[in-house]
Amino acid sequence: MLFQEQASGEFVVIAELQPPKGNRLSGLYEQAEHLRGHVHALNIPDLDNAIMRLGSLSVCTLLKAKGMEVIFNLSVGDRNRLALQSDLLNASALGLDNVLVLQGDPPSLGDHYDAKPVFDLDVLGLLGAVKRLQAGYDLGGSELDGKPQFCVGTQIQLRTTEHDFDLEVIEMEKKIDLGVNFFFTPSVYDTNLFETFVQKAARLKTPIVAGVTLLKSVGMARYINQHVQGASIPETVIDKLMKAPDKQQGSIEIARETIRHLRPLCQGIRIIPIGWEQLIPTVLEQAGL
Repeated sequence: MLFQEQASGEFVVIAELQPPKGNRLSGLYEQAEHLRGHVHALNIPDLDNAIMRLGSLSVCTLLKAKGMEVIFNLSVGDRNRLALQSDLLNASALGLDNVLVLQGDPPSLGDHYDAKPVFDLDVLGLLGAVKRLQAGYDLGGSELDGKPQFCVGTQIQLRTTEHDFDLEVIEMEKKIDLGVNFFFTPSVYDTNLFETFVQKAARLKTPIVAGVTLLKSVGMARYINQHVQGASIPETVIDKLMKAPDKQQGSIEIARETIRHLRPLCQGIRIIPIGWEQLIPTVLEQAGL
């Protein structure tokens, strides 16, 4: 279970692997084996960006059977409270003890834009459901015959002003009261801004895992700045990528420097490779991990 021994101060390294759009798992297994020994856990998204894919539950179960630590993702956008609670019990029965609770994406953003969103619960509601299940009761008040135990995480937003940071810390406190054991951030590009946020959140004493995305091109960086809420990639980073004769090497260098700046500020990182899974061991090695 992640962060079970967080007092040891060990810096946690997590890699994100997308499930396939289909049921052929050979490629994902190859990626996972390539990362064995390099990361502490694999984070497996569930219908990320509202794209229909193989689910987090089955992929996590299969990887767990291969001896890998995994993080099961569960989003409120696609299931009602019955299905959400049932999937949490499914996960526990299958031996999955790390769960990441997420808002999820509206179907209009994905490849089934005419699908109907659910959002029966919000994130706080699902966190409350997890807490109730761990206490031995469901949301209807019925007692469980056996109760699950999880290491519970959720994602926070990275904002751009000190006032916004204060609001985010208040939200984090609510989530900690509901049993959250760790937080994921979106991808961090401006480490100075992140440091300001971490100073605000330090009193919460709950592990924060910072996201690190491998930037594949200047166009990708520009798109993120224009369309991803809260993202702020400094022009110095974009300029470095623009001048790199080899874009893969340039991306590795940017990720390496980002991780080196992040390491003293948080309790772990989550690498989001977006198709460059083979580069993760090189990034970690060059970053001293």
